[in-house]
Amino acid sequence: MVEVQVAGGVVSGVTEGGVSRFLGIPYAAAPFGENRMRPPRPVTPWQGVRDATAYGPTVPKGDYPPQYQKLFPEQVIPGEECLNLNVWAPAETAGAARPVLVWVHGGSFMNGSGSVLAYDGSAFARDGVVCVTINYRLAADGFLFTEGDAEQGLANIGLQDQVAALAWVRDNIAAFGGDPGRVTVAGESAGAMSVTTLLAMPSARGLFQQAITQSGAAAHTLTPEVAATVGRTLAASLGVEPTREALSRVEIPRLTRAAADLVVEVQTRPDPATWGALALSLLPFAPVADGTVLPEHPLAAFAGGASSEVRVLVGSNRQESRLFLVAPGAIDHVDEPTLQGGAAAYGLGPEGLQTYRDHHEGESPGDVMAAVVTDWFFAVPAIRHAEAREDGGGTTWAYRFDHPSPEANHRLGAVHAVEIPYVFDTIGLAQNEPLIGPDPDPAVAATAHRVWVDFVTSGDPGWPPYTRGARTTGIITDVVTVTDDPDGDERALWDGIR
Repeated sequence: MVEVQVAGGVVSGVTEGGVSRFLGIPYAAAPFGENRMRPPRPVTPWQGVRDATAYGPTVPKGDYPPQYQKLFPEQVIPGEECLNLNVWAPAETAGAARPVLVWVHGGSFMNGSGSVLAYDGSAFARDGVVCVTINYRLAADGFLFTEGDAEQGLANIGLQDQVAALAWVRDNIAAFGGDPGRVTVAGESAGAMSVTTLLAMPSARGLFQQAITQSGAAAHTLTPEVAATVGRTLAASLGVEPTREALSRVEIPRLTRAAADLVVEVQTRPDPATWGALALSLLPFAPVADGTVLPEHPLAAFAGGASSEVRVLVGSNRQESRLFLVAPGAIDHVDEPTLQGGAAAYGLGPEGLQTYRDHHEGESPGDVMAAVVTDWFFAVPAIRHAEAREDGGGTTWAYRFDHPSPEANHRLGAVHAVEIPYVFDTIGLAQNEPLIGPDPDPAVAATAHRVWVDFVTSGDPGWPPYTRGARTTGIITDVVTVTDDPDGDERALWDGIR
């Protein structure tokens, strides 16, 4: 056992194999009672030594839809002190000032936690990086937006939780051998969207020096009008007034179910007349450019120079959207009319669609549809992020993760979230098999993990930064292949559209 003094008191962790881990450390007060749906409050101190050898409570959340549950196994741990974090650090801390990685989990702003087993930070600690994973409030408790929230600083509560966690890291990470001046914040999917937004938030300025965004960018930020529509619709479904006060009095299980039902409604009946941009982005609970907590859309902020001093690694996976067609068994039911109509809904005309067909010769309409949606939802927004940062004077590196092939992991391929076990070097966990397949390649894990360690440690993943002139991208498999403007003719189709 090893003890460390942090804000709130003393915590006791455990050391094994040269790595010390401290789990379930509160970074803010329990977000219930008078703290519910309010910005995070300072952590409540405890007496004596707090055991930190097991994961702490997870925030209230629903279940993934059934078709995704085996792919993304969740931790559900009851308890009120759910605004907590986990730390993995090299056991030797004397005189250390090691780089720090803070991980923000994904899950569509509806699911996930910092205690998902695939996020075990032991491999990062083994390689000299202090790794921190965090919880933050989800769904309505974290991302509700109602009238008057902006003026009172009550928007984006989940993001405010993330800022509080980063402030905790600044103030406490030295006790674990970490350097508060060498912090990289990283995330995937909703976590990457969060990180992108943190880069544009004044309250997060100075809390990290580098960032990594995996498969999520600023394109899914909500306008206040759309976010308010979500809030009103949620309140109406519950029969309460569309105010923060009224909704905060709804029992948590009931509100969680109503929020999940609203997500299903948006995703199964994506009516543009009702939902506007949500009819395509399908994320009703997400960051909102409220004008106060998030003063402007992140891309506009980046073009104006926001966080230009922060080094950023941005990217996506080659076949992201196969997840959403293969897992529910829909990919074989996409025919030519469905493909044409779907591509048109995303703004891609017949000539552009033909370019995709040519690139995917011999593949099914479902395969081509997955490629189109991958670019619209993930790849092109990542590129726009890098371009906006270039306009504002920032330095950005781009990657694409191209492993595995669909034959290796139940037809999924290089889908959304498949890179995470490789980045964390946790491919040996049995629970990862449905996502990454029965025979994951250790060489890919060694390469992906090393890229992340190199970037966190040195600020350079090993290839030139991304610019419009070259569009240099590191393609990650069992090796890194440096390529200028990969699939550039497909990328160019989205100019002026996405």
